[in-house]
Amino acid sequence: MRSTAVRLCIGLGTRSFFTSSSHSGVAAFSPSRFVRPTQALSSLYSSSSSQLLSSTSATTMSSNPFKRSKIDPSAQPGSTKTIGTHSGTFQADEALGVWLLRQTPTYRNAKVLRSRDKDVLAPLDIVIDVGGVYDHATLRYDHHQRGYDERFDDKSDGTPRCTKLSASGLVYRHYGRDVIKAYYPNLTDDQLELAYSKMYNSFMEAIDAIDTGVEQYPEGTDVLYKDRTGLSSRVSRVNPRWNEVDETTGKRPEENERFEIASAMCGEGFLSILSQVVESDIPARAFVERALLSRKEVDESGEIVKFESGGLPWRNHLYELEKIHKVDPLIKFVLYTDVAGMWRVQAVTVEGRGFENRLSLPEEWRGVRDEDLAKIAGIEGCSFCHAAGFIGGNKTFEGAREMARVALQKK
Repeated sequence: MRSTAVRLCIGLGTRSFFTSSSHSGVAAFSPSRFVRPTQALSSLYSSSSSQLLSSTSATTMSSNPFKRSKIDPSAQPGSTKTIGTHSGTFQADEALGVWLLRQTPTYRNAKVLRSRDKDVLAPLDIVIDVGGVYDHATLRYDHHQRGYDERFDDKSDGTPRCTKLSASGLVYRHYGRDVIKAYYPNLTDDQLELAYSKMYNSFMEAIDAIDTGVEQYPEGTDVLYKDRTGLSSRVSRVNPRWNEVDETTGKRPEENERFEIASAMCGEGFLSILSQVVESDIPARAFVERALLSRKEVDESGEIVKFESGGLPWRNHLYELEKIHKVDPLIKFVLYTDVAGMWRVQAVTVEGRGFENRLSLPEEWRGVRDEDLAKIAGIEGCSFCHAAGFIGGNKTFEGAREMARVALQKK
């Protein structure tokens, strides 16, 4: 992905740089004193969600498998290994791949050497995104060679991925579990596999798709707006501009320093999603499954579920658990309380669609509030119905359930 870059300044710790005497003119650098930002912002599931639930409630904070370990890079023993990648303009792909490798014990605080010279790269311990070879046995991870067609596992519905693995995708394939375990060492094997799969779906696949040129929108679809706030775009903007001059030196900004910034940015993005997946998504699955299995206690139609706790991430779990438990008919509405204690009735969207509901709240309710809505609906305690019909509110659980029941009758 290419875009015009702009200057980006991020406070980083001291780094040491050196020029290898045996590789004249090839700059390498060491992150041994690099300070990563401290506030870093499926296909396989555990066979028993109760295990996830019990591990959440029965363990102490010190043994909570969903609590992230604190890692101080400067306190870790430095690796003697050297990671190789290409020089020149960098992308999120290799910047992320380097960061991932540095989270493993083998490559912790490893030096990075950036070059396109095969003779320079040949003796290095591991090389990513350059060289034209993918061979795990020799620790070479490139994806640019003719005939390359490596992909992650099939999607949960069995359809093949449209995205080939980029260099960071290859690194994640072989080292992703080690990275996750470094931050969450107490996860069970099942929980680790779930996190590994969800991280690819939630984070890694987009990096792969952008780097390997997969269009996000089907052919013939008009793009209504552009978004340049994604990680790949932000990393691209860290590259020195064609006309950029460092005000302190009067020279072009040091490319390796910018690469280090980009790599840290990728790590921050990875950890922000990982913490969401492990600390919120995985523990929530047990609650969603319990609500799904007890749905007929809420309403005999089996199309309404009630969550014990509001705010939990339920949507993707619901889609996947419906398949696992062969739910028919599919769930149309979920009920839960918001932070103020109001009962919400929310329509379930069609899987894979952002705004299309399986069934919306009645059209005549939309945009109406309080007593006016209660009169139109014939239901006491109504608070509101969104103008788009995807969510409404009621003062009581019974009222919210009745709103869902009436909507089902009108379908």
